[in-house]
Amino acid sequence: MPTSQLPLRTWRMHERAEHLDFDIRFQGARNELTQPHRHGYFQIQIGLEGDTQQAIGAAVRPFGRCYLSFVLPHRIHVIPHPPGSRYCIVNFSQDFLWPEIDADTLDLDAVAFSAHPQLGPFLFQEYLDFVLDEPDFSRLSGWLDELQRFNAERSFGGMAIVRGLLLQIIGLACLRQERELQRLALRHEGRTSRHDALQRVVRYVRDNLEREMSLTDAAAAAFLSPNYLANLLKKETGQTFTELVTERRLDRAKELLTGSSMQVREVARRCGYGDEAYFNRRFRQVVGCTPRAFRDQQVARLRG
Repeated sequence: MPTSQLPLRTWRMHERAEHLDFDIRFQGARNELTQPHRHGYFQIQIGLEGDTQQAIGAAVRPFGRCYLSFVLPHRIHVIPHPPGSRYCIVNFSQDFLWPEIDADTLDLDAVAFSAHPQLGPFLFQEYLDFVLDEPDFSRLSGWLDELQRFNAERSFGGMAIVRGLLLQIIGLACLRQERELQRLALRHEGRTSRHDALQRVVRYVRDNLEREMSLTDAAAAAFLSPNYLANLLKKETGQTFTELVTERRLDRAKELLTGSSMQVREVARRCGYGDEAYFNRRFRQVVGCTPRAFRDQQVARLRG
């Protein structure tokens, strides 16, 4: 497996997908990621042809035709596909499929399996191989074709079907590995003190996006020392506190730009930027375009 000494990259949906909620693509649609990385959304990879290995968390497991890989947000992973391989990648946000899960994507690893068993394949991919037999693989291939078609249309009813198809894919994987998933769930320790601390920090950031925030303030809110919090964030997310706050503010900005008609100035204020010009610069630096251009792109996509 390839290794890298470069800093781990955390990718966002707008960088690796055509839509912010759900997307599906096959090999060749985008440049392949060949180094270990994280992303802030859920991913399912399906092997269609060719054999390789996947690095997921601390494990290395086989991956090839009929294999599925379930990647939890912020889980370090990479699947290097050899020449001639065929595969499908499905990306989706937590809010698209599971808005009822009251946990930040950074804290999903500590969610109780008993409360959300549908997360099982994502939680335990390091320990299991999800391999389908030919009848199941044939069904899955048909579902992928439907996902691609409805994603291209982006109709209201079609996206509801997309959610249903995603649940069928995850449900099929759970069904075929039900006993092993239940066994692993018994060993799942649930929320550790480290996850609890990180959750308190993320909640503090989420609830205070409109205000000025400092590492010291966040540490105090989470009952931590600033040094411990800085080290915890770097270890668990690969980010500094400032990078985490910026990411969450711009994620909120993208939501407001897409889902509301409020002026850019008001969006900036809601996201903690009193200076609209500075907000525009930071948004363009991270997202690659101005807030207005981003909104125009999203409107154009929704209109088809």
